[in-house]
Amino acid sequence: MKSPILALVIVCSLAGTVQAQAPAPADGKALFAKNCAACHQANGRGIPGAFPALVASPVAIGPADAVAEVLLKGRGGMPDFSTSLDDADIAAVLTYARSSWGNRAPPITGAEVTMRRAALQVAPAGDSRFGNKH
Repeated sequence: MKSPILALVIVCSLAGTVQAQAPAPADGKALFAKNCAACHQANGRGIPGAFPALVASPVAIGPADAVAEVLLKGRGGMPDFSTSLDDADIAAVLTYARSSWGNRAPPITGAEVTMRRAALQVAPAGDSRFGNKH
């Protein structure tokens, strides 16, 4: 009789351990603060003549594949984030920018970023990422 109870206790404790180890969803606001705000500013208004505003930006609120491409390949003086952010992180930061400062664009999923990464033949972010290279 004790064996089934002990087995149940072990299974329940292991289930709790697995659940506790599940990765937390990416925090788009924190990722933006770390990777984007220095140039685009915390308010999304950029620095005129140097870094473009993301507020009402046709790129930022435009098609998901186009804005994902900017983060995956860079644009103008902006570096790419393809090795320093994984697809879930890129989706989170883009979703944050697309829904902040009055922007009303739909969210972007990690799967959409992954598809764009594959279409552009950009290698996935590595496991050895140590924060932002920028």
